[in-house]
Amino acid sequence: MAKVYLEPSFFSACVSRRTAPRIAGWRATSLEWWRTQAPKHRLFVSPEVVAELSAPEFPDRDPALEMLRGLALLDITPESLRLAELLVIERVMPGPPNAGDAIHVATAIVHHMEYILSWNIQHLANENKRRHLAVICLRLSYVPPLIVTPDMLWEDS
Repeated sequence: MAKVYLEPSFFSACVSRRTAPRIAGWRATSLEWWRTQAPKHRLFVSPEVVAELSAPEFPDRDPALEMLRGLALLDITPESLRLAELLVIERVMPGPPNAGDAIHVATAIVHHMEYILSWNIQHLANENKRRHLAVICLRLSYVPPLIVTPDMLWEDS
């Protein structure tokens, strides 16, 4: 079973009520992944995921938070914070270094996640970011997780 860190955009896609075709497609894929693929993996979140989904401005807070029930919670360690700061300095992730994408990625790396599941194509699930992250991780003797969208992490039955 692979260790998968679920980033907030995954939960957002699952609970979104928006009807734009792209978002509706992400929602359908995410819900199908949750139903058929999630049981095949060990799933993790961090306090930063909980904080983002709990924010008053998050429109679908209650159903998103309900999805977190039973998922393992990874600590945001001092090592995670130092790595997040470096990821921002090296321009792998946008700031601030103590929140958001930098913390998600650093926490996943420090806790040896194999995958980060995300619909955040701009800052996470794109080839340029993956390559840049791999260079930084290898320089620091970390193994970079694969940052993928749900449709990329699919096992046939």
